[in-house]
Formats: sequence, structure tokens, C-alpha cells
Amino acid sequence: MRKLSMSTLALGAAIAVVVAGIATAAKPTIVQVGNLKLTLNGDFKPKKLPRNKPAPITLNVSGKIDTIDGTHAPALKEVVVETDKNGSINVKGLPTCRAGKLQAQTTANAEKACRKAIIGSGKTNVEVEFPESRPFLAKSKLVAFNGGVKGGTTTILIHAFLTSPVSAAVVTTVKISKIRKGRFGTKSVARIPVIAGGSGSVDSFSLKFDRGFKNKPFLFAKCPDGHLNARATSVFSDGTRLTGGFVRSCKPRG
Repeated sequence: MRKLSMSTLALGAAIAVVVAGIATAAKPTIVQVGNLKLTLNGDFKPKKLPRNKPAPITLNVSGKIDTIDGTHAPALKEVVVETDKNGSINVKGLPTCRAGKLQAQTTANAEKACRKAIIGSGKTNVEVEFPESRPFLAKSKLVAFNGGVKGGTTTILIHAFLTSPVSAAVVTTVKISKIRKGRFGTKSVARIPVIAGGSGSVDSFSLKFDRGFKNKPFLFAKCPDGHLNARATSVFSDGTRLTGGFVRSCKPRG
């Protein structure tokens, strides 16, 4: 079994979109530049939100990275997402987990080490193409953990354990902070290091944050004017930048 030396997994796009509080619609959002195409899809509950007071929400998100010509996609380096000032995240008071407890751990061991800090789960496929060999998919469950708040910055940790034909525990860290930028009030940043010497790229992902209606909620939104906005930029190793604007509908109440 061939092992990959990786400290994080290139899932920044999915995680940044979810934890920042974007309410994605049933119809997928597609961003394409040159040979690269990113497709994001998802849903949120409840559809009706208070007009003036933030209420708990739950989120599902999924996505796929494709190339138009079917070749191996370049590696994702960085994702920056600015989200609507009417959406927010607040993990204060929730149990926390440290990245050190997740490193070099299987999924089962990671869940055991920080079970009370789990805030979401899903799955991913990572395509790996080594020189002079055919590409293959490495699959894993994803588990999201609350990394806590420090200096006004919220940390979310995403754990994966890739198996067959590779074996590697990987952890992604996403930093979330407040901003004042017109319509936008939250910024999430994920910086992605080289995976397997540049041979690994995310193929697809899905993630559900379902603690919103269990114990203490941590994702919130209000709907003063019928929509939530966001803007996302993904930077790839070949220099390609995918930037897309999002406008998602909601139903004001109260």
C-alpha cells in the first residue's frame, strides 16, 4: 500500500462555503474558467427565517471539481469566501478539539478522541495521479470538529482518513473571521498545501452540518430582504482562479 505524506486535505472550497453560513439552493452553482469547472450544490433548513433576529439553521453542501477535457485537475491552493452579514457562526460554549488529537488517526479514533466536538460529517473522493500511472480515487469519510475561538477567529477542523490504495490521515483547518465589507460580514480562509507532491486533487465532496437543532446551535441566519449573498475565490496550482458570486433566496417572517 502506497502512503501519502499530507498534512491537510484540499477541501477548502466545501468547508469554507458551509461554515461561513451560505444557504445554497437546490439548483447547482457552476463556476468555470478555461479548462476547470467547479459545481456546488446544497440546501438549508428552515426556509423561512426571521426578518430581524438570527435563527439556527442546518446546512448540506456538495460539490465536484472537473476538467472540460477530462484530464487530472490541478491542486487547490487557497479558498477565500466572503458571506452575507445576515449569516453567522457562533461556536462559543461548544466542546473543542485540537488538531494534534486528530493527526495520524483513523476516522474511528478521531471521532473517539473528540466526539463531543463533532459538528458535521460527510465524505470525499480525492483523485491522485502519480507520474507514469493511471489516476485513482482515494475515498474517505469527513468529520468536522469545533476548533474553538481565539482573538475573534473561529477554527473548524476537518478530518479525513484516506484508504485503499493510499493510506493517510489528513486534517484541514479553516479560519473564519468577521469583516465589514458592504453586504459581506464574514470571511473564511483555507490555505491548502501541496498534496502528494502535487499529484492529489479533490474530485468530489459532501458535508452536512446537523448540530443546528441538537444541543446548542452554531449556524445562524436572518432574512431581512429575501436573499443571502456570498462571493468565493478558489486558486489552483496552475494559476487558475475561479471566482463566483452567489445569491440565495430565503423567506422572511415576522
